[in-house]
Amino acid sequence: MQTDWVIEALSATHPDVDFIKVIVETSGDRHDSAPNLGDGIFVKEVQQAVLAGEADVAVHSLKDLPTDPAPGLIIAAIPLRQDAQDALVGATLSGLGDGARVGTGSPRRTAQLRRLRPDLKVVPVKGNVPTRIAMTTNGDMDAVLLALAGLRRLGEEPDEILSTSDMLPAPGQGALAVECRHDAGELARMLSAIHHEPTRSAVIAERAVLRNLGGGCLLPVACFAESSGDVLQLESAVTSSDGSRQARAWAKGKPQSPLGPARKVSAELRRQGAMEMMD
Repeated sequence: MQTDWVIEALSATHPDVDFIKVIVETSGDRHDSAPNLGDGIFVKEVQQAVLAGEADVAVHSLKDLPTDPAPGLIIAAIPLRQDAQDALVGATLSGLGDGARVGTGSPRRTAQLRRLRPDLKVVPVKGNVPTRIAMTTNGDMDAVLLALAGLRRLGEEPDEILSTSDMLPAPGQGALAVECRHDAGELARMLSAIHHEPTRSAVIAERAVLRNLGGGCLLPVACFAESSGDVLQLESAVTSSDGSRQARAWAKGKPQSPLGPARKVSAELRRQGAMEMMD
């Protein structure tokens, strides 16, 4: 669905160009135990297809993209981010009774949910978005916790959208990264038509915090940044797996210099013991 959106956006800016979708199956698509396979499991095969000339452009969920750049590739565009929040399907947070079963495959969501509602039973789940939604209708789960962006790309709406004050998202969540080969100059200029600079500034700050704290997209690091005018606001949190402890930090800076707030936030999280919470 996200590739279809990019094709639609590019077609609107370049109506004389035919864009053809190329499907590449990734390790994350092939294995139910995807979170256990390591960093970059949803992107590496797609990147290899571009490097091999089997495709010209790669479209990724930015939160799945490793913080280390891929040799030979550049991120030519980061479009406007739509939905960064997390959401509940099957019930609202206040509507869940003591001991209710909530499914998620994310250590970050698990930790924050346990902090919000220590009475809930958080259950690790696998599978794509439709599979997880089905768990709430067949009685396996009382609710599942998912990324709002992934839901809406499938035309689904949640029972509740969680505020970022309650559930900080993953770095880059809800944003897309559009990659091409580093020497594809004309193509890179074409892709820049769908680029959104305020989103880029925000996700650079978020991903810099993740990199400063270890770099892996599977770490329970939560970040959210927004640009408003000439101010970039960044918030980040690291929560212990049982939800009992949390390091949380805020900083402001200039959108043109997103690494500044990221350094301040990273240092404050470390000072509060974030590294020990991720052990």
